[in-house]
Amino acid sequence: MAGRMPGSRIMTHIDMNARASLYLGSDWQNAKAQGPRAFPTAAQAIRFAMEEAAPVSLKGALLVIEGRSFSGADIAKAYRRPAYPFRHKVTRRYRPSWIGRKLQMAG
Repeated sequence: MAGRMPGSRIMTHIDMNARASLYLGSDWQNAKAQGPRAFPTAAQAIRFAMEEAAPVSLKGALLVIEGRSFSGADIAKAYRRPAYPFRHKVTRRYRPSWIGRKLQMAG
């Protein structure tokens, strides 16, 4: 079928040290048109997809490792697994300072 993302399969073991190609886009056609980004390891490709790329680009994402393809959902699952070798990026939530809270109460 044209426009359908290839390689969407059930998650299996990913060799985090294998070379990887990452396609990113809002859909598979867009990702294919932009072409792949090459990474020395799958772990680095997964980290880029989850921490640096726009969240919408995971919708059309495809990670290719040693001829096997993984979808954006598979990339997110691999990122959350205990076997993922890097620390996750720390995201901070806005927390107003003491003065900021006082000003909010006064307003």
